[in-house]
Amino acid sequence: MLFCPLFSGSSGNSSYIEAGDTHILIDAGLTGKAITEALGQLKADPCYINAILITHEHTDHINAAGVLSRRYDIPIYANAGTWQAMLPLLGNISRKNIRVFETERDFYINDVNITPFKTPHDSKESVGYSLQYHGIKLSFMTDIGHINEYLLCAVENSDLLLIEANHDVELLKAGPYPYHLKRRILSDTGHLSNENAGKALAKLYNRGVCSALLGHLSHENNFEQLAMETVRSVLRENDIPDQCFNLAMTHRNRIGGIYEIE
Repeated sequence: MLFCPLFSGSSGNSSYIEAGDTHILIDAGLTGKAITEALGQLKADPCYINAILITHEHTDHINAAGVLSRRYDIPIYANAGTWQAMLPLLGNISRKNIRVFETERDFYINDVNITPFKTPHDSKESVGYSLQYHGIKLSFMTDIGHINEYLLCAVENSDLLLIEANHDVELLKAGPYPYHLKRRILSDTGHLSNENAGKALAKLYNRGVCSALLGHLSHENNFEQLAMETVRSVLRENDIPDQCFNLAMTHRNRIGGIYEIE
């Protein structure tokens, strides 16, 4: 399985997965041009994308989903609540490309097994995803206001996990955002802080996870070096040395690393 976070941040999100002959995007939150150009850097032809999986209806996750579906005849997968919220925003979508799944019920795209799980976010019916292919497990969860036992169970034993590290709490509190927005981000249905991402990974280390990517960083309230060092510090506090946990960054406006999972 190959995984590449094309873009990950408060300004737009999209990730690419390749598993054998199956090609999947998770979210499409930038422009169609930006995503197509990013795929081109990977030599991935958008004509062969089998599916766009949507986590939730916020613009930074769906902006180009309709455009890409119409241009390349790509099915869009989302649960009923997300479809209800996002359909008016996507433009005309061919009926055959409207695919509705039930949260917590797994399904297949070719031979890739996909399990959507609930995430705590202020949207209609947001989800994260675990994808399994030939014994490999890749999990993806951003836009999570807090971590709970349910989420830990959903992503345990992942060979690679993309997890949100959205903000530094002190930067957010001291920053220019209005009070209502700060309160939303800090709420249990907002976004996960750097410190809480570290705490989650410390718990997941004991559940078979030792490789993770930090994603969905805020442009105003975080930066990559701070997110990385904060998470590393929390792991060290939990007696997890750097060499025992593979940690890397995604990027807001350029493709991240290309991760081959075997």
